[in-house]
Amino acid sequence: MKRTTIALVALACAVVFGAPAFAAPVYPARPLEIIAPANPGGGFDALARAINRALEVEKLYKQPMSVANKPGGGGAVGFAYMQMKAKDDYEMIVFSPPLIIGNVNGSFTTGKYTELTPIAKLITDYQVFLVKADSPYKTFKDLMAAVKKDPQAVKFAGGSAAGNMDHLAFCKVAKADGIDPAKLVYVAFSGGGEAMTTLLGGNVSFVSTGVGEALGQLQAGTVRALAVTSATRRTGVLADVPTVKESGIDATYEVWRGVFGAPGMTKTAQEWWVKTLKTMTGTATWKDSLDKMQWVDAFADSAAFTKFLADEYVSYESLMKGLGLAK
Repeated sequence: MKRTTIALVALACAVVFGAPAFAAPVYPARPLEIIAPANPGGGFDALARAINRALEVEKLYKQPMSVANKPGGGGAVGFAYMQMKAKDDYEMIVFSPPLIIGNVNGSFTTGKYTELTPIAKLITDYQVFLVKADSPYKTFKDLMAAVKKDPQAVKFAGGSAAGNMDHLAFCKVAKADGIDPAKLVYVAFSGGGEAMTTLLGGNVSFVSTGVGEALGQLQAGTVRALAVTSATRRTGVLADVPTVKESGIDATYEVWRGVFGAPGMTKTAQEWWVKTLKTMTGTATWKDSLDKMQWVDAFADSAAFTKFLADEYVSYESLMKGLGLAK
């Protein structure tokens, strides 16, 4: 009788105090895949690999990790891939304004951006407007005066489709300067490298592109940056480049970049990643990437990021409706 009683007590203790047989699954326990919804070499790819590197070097994720590129449709292919990975806590994707833009213009045909699980906003990048080193436009004011005089004569290029970041950044600036954005001539390419080649070949007057993607050409001296869309003057290679505001136009344009989980990611995984990515942003490895890419730390947790995304949708919808680019 005593032995039976002892056995029952032991079993009860195991249930109450959580013996290993009844313990909840430990997270993380499997390899992680980080999706970059574009080709290697661009901003999405750079961010995904910077996250991977920081997590690995700083030993913040102790399972295997990999970066997979899913280019196409301005991010639509990567978005659709994540939909197929619903409820998978080991799939993440990096995104930026194209996630919102694709919803506003209807190019993301498989669902809404709200299906993804917001984890954290990580960085802010900005757009720069570049001319050839020997361009006759010495200042941004010179360029804008020429655009005002004849918008059709001053063509500009970007590494994304019409209605995406490279196009919309300058449209927003032009509109703030009293220029009808619908009259601008934008030449779209599938990547920033092609746009830069076109500029250097003298086939367009200037290029609109992200700061991080312009660093190589700026450092080589083959192009000049006339203005940057940040609210305040930048540092490093852009220290002497005026902001659009300093050039007399009341406009800014932020290229935020953040991390999302698959639709239906568990709260446990989401909260683990918010905490881990916050820790990552304080590491030397991550700060080295910020410095090299001229990114600005802009960490926001999932709650703040969710509100930010809703505000971004309203902002882009207003801008794109004015250009006839909203669905």
